[in-house]
Amino acid sequence: MPKTGSSIVILKQVDSTNNYAMAKVHAGMAKHGDSYFTTEQTAGKGQRGKQWDTANGVNIALSLVIEVKLLNASQQFQLLVSVALGCYDFFARYAGQETSIKWPNDIYWRDRKAVGVLIENVFQGGNWNFAVAGIGVNINQTSFDPSLKNPVSLKQITGKTFDLELLAEELKNAVLNRYDSIKKENMDSSLAEYNSHLFGLNKRVRLKKGPIHLETTIQGVSSFGQLITLDAQQERRFDFGEVEWVI
Repeated sequence: MPKTGSSIVILKQVDSTNNYAMAKVHAGMAKHGDSYFTTEQTAGKGQRGKQWDTANGVNIALSLVIEVKLLNASQQFQLLVSVALGCYDFFARYAGQETSIKWPNDIYWRDRKAVGVLIENVFQGGNWNFAVAGIGVNINQTSFDPSLKNPVSLKQITGKTFDLELLAEELKNAVLNRYDSIKKENMDSSLAEYNSHLFGLNKRVRLKKGPIHLETTIQGVSSFGQLITLDAQQERRFDFGEVEWVI
């Protein structure tokens, strides 16, 4: 049985905190700010149908229920920006200025991935009522599966061991604070801050679109969530999923 932490439901083991949270939403048993935390997922979910692999007992898997009253269905990227900035706030507090947001919403330290985010939406009768933000954070893990490209944990960065439940509470509050700030700030200011923390900004990077490899310079992300790049005086715009990073 799950137990309740200060405002987080703590699950000993679950297939996916996002699956658990989505089931609560669909059953009408979840409200804004409810969150579900575990250190042991058997089938964690990542972006684009991938699995989020994490060691048991050393990392954070947190799913946060957001009642989408401040936004409409055309503003899904604005929600993504607020979640990404909340995750950035949380991680940079401990890892420092070398933290960045890798488009669209992963958190990197230097050139290594520390945080993965998956946002799933609930529409009812055409209305966007809820979103579930699933967040996986590498905290106390010190060795990773060699098949993973470039992971890093907070312990590897700082040399410290952290209390996972306390940090999960901090992470939840950081994301909710950023979401609440939507009503105080316009999208332009939030997007400008998001872009100021963007991984690879103004740097030459390699991207892959199908069989084609591109070398291009990151210019930023548009208000529609497109990655903007420039090469040979030609501006390019890519939708999420259209290109892959080559790192």
